[in-house]
Amino acid sequence: TNEELQKDVQDAIKWEPLLHAAEIGVTANDGIVTLSGNVDSYPKKAEAEFAAKNVTGVLAVIEKIKIDFKGLGNISDSDIAREAINAFNWNITIPNNQVMIKVENGWVTLDGSLTWNFQKNAAETAVRYLNGVKGVSNNIKIKSETPDSIEAKDIKKALTRNWSVNDWDIDVQVLGKTVTLAGTVSSWSQKVEAGRIAWNAPGVEEVINNLRIEYDYALAE
Repeated sequence: TNEELQKDVQDAIKWEPLLHAAEIGVTANDGIVTLSGNVDSYPKKAEAEFAAKNVTGVLAVIEKIKIDFKGLGNISDSDIAREAINAFNWNITIPNNQVMIKVENGWVTLDGSLTWNFQKNAAETAVRYLNGVKGVSNNIKIKSETPDSIEAKDIKKALTRNWSVNDWDIDVQVLGKTVTLAGTVSSWSQKVEAGRIAWNAPGVEEVINNLRIEYDYALAE
């Protein structure tokens, strides 16, 4: 029921050490969970969304959490930009001078092109935890330097090897350098992990993750 789902999400948020449950409101309606309230950092906002998505029964999350920086003083966009550049310089997974950083009212936008999706994710993670950041838009494109063609069967094998993904109902299609995943999985975390595995295939420049989440409530009980 909506009430049970609401309670499960509230409990999941309470279970996360980073979060203060009293700051976050939760409502549930037919699998759609809405989060509201105030937190004092962007990582807490992202962690609340992540915790909610991993609860059985959650099909979508509407995130309305606001960030209220308490006791940090006035952190300017220039301050955030300088810290972001320093974070990139210290991160060996992010190639130098390939990502453009724009900061506007605390919101960081990343542009440019990289070879691998894990580099794109590393760039976002590097700026997410900086003081003053209110959100991140990751517009980095993936431009593979691998000439090899992408084989759907290789991605399917990689999915099969991963114990955390039930690959029985996952269909893999490849068109050029784009991989499309279709079918069903039993949790949000399986959908995310299947997408990550597809991104790891050499040559992939885009993953379209159309996997649907269908919970087996009998197993959940």
